[in-house]
Amino acid sequence: MRDDICTIPVSEGFEEKDGCPLCRMRAIAEKRVIDYIMGAAMMEPDVRVNTNELGFCRDHFGQMMKAGNRLSLALILDSHLQEIDKQMFDDGKLFKPSEKKRLYRAVRLEETCFVCSKLNFGMSHMVDMVYRMYQKEEDFRALYAEQTELCLPHYTLLMQYLPDYMDKDTKKEFKKVSKQLAQGYLKELTADVRHFCEMFDYHNNGEDADWGNSKDAIERTVAYLNGELTDKDRKRIK
Repeated sequence: MRDDICTIPVSEGFEEKDGCPLCRMRAIAEKRVIDYIMGAAMMEPDVRVNTNELGFCRDHFGQMMKAGNRLSLALILDSHLQEIDKQMFDDGKLFKPSEKKRLYRAVRLEETCFVCSKLNFGMSHMVDMVYRMYQKEEDFRALYAEQTELCLPHYTLLMQYLPDYMDKDTKKEFKKVSKQLAQGYLKELTADVRHFCEMFDYHNNGEDADWGNSKDAIERTVAYLNGELTDKDRKRIK
């Protein structure tokens, strides 16, 4: 698979200025990997070897089932099931693997996913590109500061891997702006969640009750804490 399916231009994730840009970047890359594996790639021998070996996690199996191409998924599953049978249950081999080794393979299969492996690889490159663009491009620094939020996991990720090539002043500015985006949205969520709770007081729950922005506060808070787009935001990804 070409790297650019995951290492998409970072600017694409920052265009919308609504929600966490890194969550958008990840969701865009995720959709492209799903589209790729459910398309012509499922007939590529090297891809089949990888999908047979790694399998898919529960979330990505769910997305693949929703992708619409049931024949592609069935062909992937057919060879994947054959590989599992060969590795786990086939007793016809000259050197039969031990029960312990077979169980290890089963446990490992539960912990691996073809799509996740591609996303992890792609995200590492995209995060590095965020650093490089922030260091070199004034327009991108302005675009970064205009974002509405950074989710907690992606804020932590950006702070954890700040590169040595970013100069001292730029690094200080990057930390400051990133904190403002993450903490500012946290305070907004705190107010919305509190307002949501207060609306269940009978004094506030009349016909003219003003819920403000609190009706989806729970969904937005869970997304902020988990580093995921809400279902509403995910539907906008093309």
